[in-house]
Amino acid sequence: MNSPSDAAVPPVAGPPSLPEVHRSVAVPNAAGFLRKLFAFMGPGYLVAVGYMDPGNWATSLAGGSAFGYTLLAVALTSSLMAILLQALCARIGVATGRDLAQLCRERFPKPVAYPLWLFAEVAICATDLAELIGTAIALELLFGIPLLYGVILTALDAFLILWLQNKGVRWLEALIFGFIVLIFGCFAVQIALSDPEWGAVLRGYIPAASIVTNETQLYIAMGILGATVMPHNLYLHTAVVQSRAWTMDDAGKKEAIRFATIDSTIALSLALLVNSAILITAAATFHTSGNTEVAEIQDAYQLMAPLLGSVLAAKLFAVALLLCGLNATVTATLAGQVVMEGFLRFRLPPVFRRLVTRLIAIIPAVVVTWMYGASGTAQLLILSQVILSMQLPFAVIPLMMFASDKARMGAFAAPRWQVVTGWVIAAVIVALNVKVLLNVAFGD
Repeated sequence: MNSPSDAAVPPVAGPPSLPEVHRSVAVPNAAGFLRKLFAFMGPGYLVAVGYMDPGNWATSLAGGSAFGYTLLAVALTSSLMAILLQALCARIGVATGRDLAQLCRERFPKPVAYPLWLFAEVAICATDLAELIGTAIALELLFGIPLLYGVILTALDAFLILWLQNKGVRWLEALIFGFIVLIFGCFAVQIALSDPEWGAVLRGYIPAASIVTNETQLYIAMGILGATVMPHNLYLHTAVVQSRAWTMDDAGKKEAIRFATIDSTIALSLALLVNSAILITAAATFHTSGNTEVAEIQDAYQLMAPLLGSVLAAKLFAVALLLCGLNATVTATLAGQVVMEGFLRFRLPPVFRRLVTRLIAIIPAVVVTWMYGASGTAQLLILSQVILSMQLPFAVIPLMMFASDKARMGAFAAPRWQVVTGWVIAAVIVALNVKVLLNVAFGD
């Protein structure tokens, strides 16, 4: 892979990322810290919802029921990785005025850029597969809608995005934030009803050697990693951060990087709380009662009421799942737009673009649902998240190359500690992926 700092490859001017919302949110110049922070708050939440999608549910349910609180350490570590990588995404988007897909297309040769595009599309298909199926399961649990019909119904979110974007990105961000608050409330009630052992919960955040040495734990851990860091969200954040109209001088960019980093850090910390809540609920409800093989979301729903003695817990579980699925499909569709336009410079009228990016993901979801129905959805969801983990290096490595490139980033190049930590994260992800592949190929 050629270095992005190769001066022989000049940047190519092009349209802005997500042109419908580009620099559409005003940033007050003469204002206090809180007012400016409020102006920048929003993109982080659009990114954070991808970290609490139905794929996370499948991995957390399987991990919590089988291994108790052990994999909380993976959720914490993955979230810390995501916080740093998303901070670098905000830095790149502000400093260059380009998103990650555009940078890859402009600064890598085509034999490198096009495979990166294909890997990004695979990641989007994998995450949308989980989100579509998870949303359809929630519709089935709450309203009795057959799974296949539920998957098809989720395509309607494309029109929801169009309507909200026409009203302004702030409306979209407000909807997402409202859903996050409701999801958090649902799990607060569930944790209270499940009454976990808090000492064991805290110990669960300490990494255990079995996570790497036990093949099953490692497989689920990689699913949690893929579901938490999510490659397509790296592309998305570099784009949505540019919806703010900061001052275009160095001082304005520096301030924008600082506030965008605070925004994403707060949002991803909330996502960590939600992901932890799913795993804690599964561990406290299923693992401690001896139900160590609960991985299907439908099974968890059916068992929750009798084990906790409350129908409310099961209903809130399904409501939170529905909200997570709707949230995540919205942002995955936006990521699909960013990837398609950035890599291919392929522009369509908004309604057609939305439908194309949605169809890329909904077709495999419909096929899989038609072939397998409700059976085996947990394995499928977990596999989709492991596939995400496998795609991570193809987004993280270019991200690190651009973030550390002083020739192009200038004074906004990432500080040394972020560069070193980011490359360590990339190396760890690659090493764990290789180990999973070797486990699959050769067994223990």
